[in-house]
Amino acid sequence: MTAFNAETAEQIKAGFLATVPFVRTLGLRFEELEPGRSVMRLPDEPAHHNHIGGPHAGAMFTLAESASGSIILSTFGDQLDRAVPLPTTVTQTFEKVAMGDMVAEARLGRPREEVVAELDAGKRPEFPVEVELRTEDGTVTGHVTVIWTLKPDRKG
Repeated sequence: MTAFNAETAEQIKAGFLATVPFVRTLGLRFEELEPGRSVMRLPDEPAHHNHIGGPHAGAMFTLAESASGSIILSTFGDQLDRAVPLPTTVTQTFEKVAMGDMVAEARLGRPREEVVAELDAGKRPEFPVEVELRTEDGTVTGHVTVIWTLKPDRKG
């Protein structure tokens, strides 16, 4: 893997925000980004509320899926010339009522080396990204698991 530093993180963040319009629509912001881990924030906006005044489930899903997707770029960016990242399955649990700003902390569920070794062997690796959703005060309101695959690009 190429060296990951603050400049790389800023380039990934800027590129992600530039190429995913819905992320900009919701006003999602990065708080932290490193290989294998991402933290993003969904600001509390009345336009994104549900029937009880908290963030709509769709907005929280987008927050979680975006945090998981940014891990793909920070962890496997050097593999994207030979594989296409795709989410295959998502599960989301709601554990407490969410109100106010929401934070999603995503973590890669398998070591990068294992995933890349499978890709090197010509396989289509799958791996989970686990996301914890919480309010500003740290109250956990739910979890999202996104199963990703790196589909080998068999052109050429």
